[in-house]
Amino acid sequence: MVELLELSYALDTFYFLICGALVMWMAAGFSMLEAGLVRSKNTAEILTKNIALFTIACTMYLLVGYYLMYSSGAGGVLPSLGMLIGSENSVDAVLAGGDDAPYYSMRSDFFFQVVFVATAMSIVSGAVAERMKLWAFLAFAVVMTGFIYPVSGYWTWGGGWLAEVGYSDYAGSGIVHLAGASAAMAGVLVLGPRKGKYGKDGSIFAIPGANLPLATLGTFILWMGWFGFNGGSELKLSDVASANNVAQVFVNTNAAAAGGVIAALVLAKLWFRKADLTMTLNGALAGLVAITADPLSPSALGSVLIGAVGGLLVVIAIVTLDKLKLDDPVGAISVHGVVGIWGVLAVPFTNAEAGFGPQIIGILGIFGWVFVASLVVWLILKAVMGIRVSEEEEYEGVDLTECGLEAYPEFSASKK
Repeated sequence: MVELLELSYALDTFYFLICGALVMWMAAGFSMLEAGLVRSKNTAEILTKNIALFTIACTMYLLVGYYLMYSSGAGGVLPSLGMLIGSENSVDAVLAGGDDAPYYSMRSDFFFQVVFVATAMSIVSGAVAERMKLWAFLAFAVVMTGFIYPVSGYWTWGGGWLAEVGYSDYAGSGIVHLAGASAAMAGVLVLGPRKGKYGKDGSIFAIPGANLPLATLGTFILWMGWFGFNGGSELKLSDVASANNVAQVFVNTNAAAAGGVIAALVLAKLWFRKADLTMTLNGALAGLVAITADPLSPSALGSVLIGAVGGLLVVIAIVTLDKLKLDDPVGAISVHGVVGIWGVLAVPFTNAEAGFGPQIIGILGIFGWVFVASLVVWLILKAVMGIRVSEEEEYEGVDLTECGLEAYPEFSASKK
């Protein structure tokens, strides 16, 4: 019996860590996607943002975020204040068995959760690309990853009031993706659009990315990392039921991404008369976001349909936000926000334990908190240090002004 408990604990811990590593790999996916969808003169800066935000997220969540999210009482609104991640599970506690015994290491839980925080913050970086000051963005990352995200995370996964209401979100369509998009929308509203994006007569000018092969690579990396994102959210692997659930989650995650691609590709062809690659890439991500709220309950075919609706919604949302002059260079608000809402609302269609009322309350709670808190922080940063580069710096590119180097110096040299 003792040997079985030890083996189960070790296997579940190892699985948790491997899934966390897969989610960490999504940081590379976001980096490549965003680097491909911005102009060459802004590539080094967006890459700097992505590696810096990841390290800030890891540090702030270690210092305060994890404690805020998981060390507070059930059903509450305000989390308990504290720091660090606590002691590891003791051998005696593990070998005691029973329902209350931990079945994976606390350190593995922290590692898995911290890469989710970085994912939420990565959503923001693409939406505010090409015109935000680097240090203003990093200052916001400190607050977002250390305080804003952990509070709504406590309400849901931490057992707070949204969990008590009955809000259901298996891997975070709302908790992670909608939260990141809400913070991004607040930033975009305060920041304003890129110069030359919108004409005075209401016309919209496309600003193509510099490297679509890189953006495509980033999408595939994110697709791969999502298996850890959703698969790890089963939390264990060491029994037959859990192993079957993990396999179902993997199948459904992949099926939804495929459905998103097909739907976005077809709609783009019908609407724009072209097979738009950027819309297709966002279709894949939309399918993944849509299924994240519940990748276990639907059938594989049902997952294709959920992902397909996400693929349709993301194309419509990107066009609509452009008409509203909300400039989002990578479509992050549409992919993670609009489709994140759809993913949360789709749960009751296949999960009898979920209801539309709690899901809507969850959407309003997460969006309301993260958007308002982020808006306040963005406005404070704007007043204190400014958040937007000058018009001249934006024209020259933020690579040189913010980082002092270029991602593609050979191309610049060839023009001189």
